[in-house]
Amino acid sequence: MQLITQAQELWKKLVWTWNPGSDKEAGDAIVKNVLLHWFPNKISRRSLSWSYSFWLGTMSFVLFVILTVTGVILMFLYIPSVERAYASVKDLEYVVSFGWLLRSTHRIAAHLMVAVVFLHMVRVFLTGAYKNGKAVGSNRPLNWIIGVGLLLLTLLLSFTGYLLPWDQLAFWAITVGTNIASSAPLVGEKIRFLLLGGSFIDQGALLRFYVLHVFFLPAILVFLFAWHMWRIRKDGGLAVTEHEA
Repeated sequence: MQLITQAQELWKKLVWTWNPGSDKEAGDAIVKNVLLHWFPNKISRRSLSWSYSFWLGTMSFVLFVILTVTGVILMFLYIPSVERAYASVKDLEYVVSFGWLLRSTHRIAAHLMVAVVFLHMVRVFLTGAYKNGKAVGSNRPLNWIIGVGLLLLTLLLSFTGYLLPWDQLAFWAITVGTNIASSAPLVGEKIRFLLLGGSFIDQGALLRFYVLHVFFLPAILVFLFAWHMWRIRKDGGLAVTEHEA
């Protein structure tokens, strides 16, 4: 009996932040739990409802996790070489066991993430959640700007991933994209040269877009996402809490 009691006490110590027994414990849990520290210690039931936010932000995060997991696995199978990139993608589809499922999951999740992040921004705009609130330290316009940055990063991730199969679609997408970049005043040609790693579309271009896709863009996105979630906490939660006040 004593052993059972000790086990129960140990379990409570491990999970008390997820199941607080009082308002004080709830406040302490938000500070001491790394995951919960992103969220306010008190939120309205309305702010959690499907009809208000459609959970689009949560879906965006889940899709990013799926993309990260499948993308890491794909890194072991994809070869970023102009001679072997296309063949490695075809091997993934027709030779590797369940490779077609892995690539399809990654690709569909990428398309869905672009759509869901865009819809999330539309929802925030239509509900006025970008407007500043009454909470101390609230700065929702700043979080809106961070959200715009996350949308742009999502589009860039989709674009750079679109190029990696190195087929005709990828080649002409790089051509159009870098030509658009070169049209920027003063620094356009330098930006194009930096993206291509030279004057022509070859190995340097593929390697640069690959590194952008698997490292730099995801790293920036994770940083902005953490900042985005922290700002939600500082702003006092979703804007609906103040609309109902």
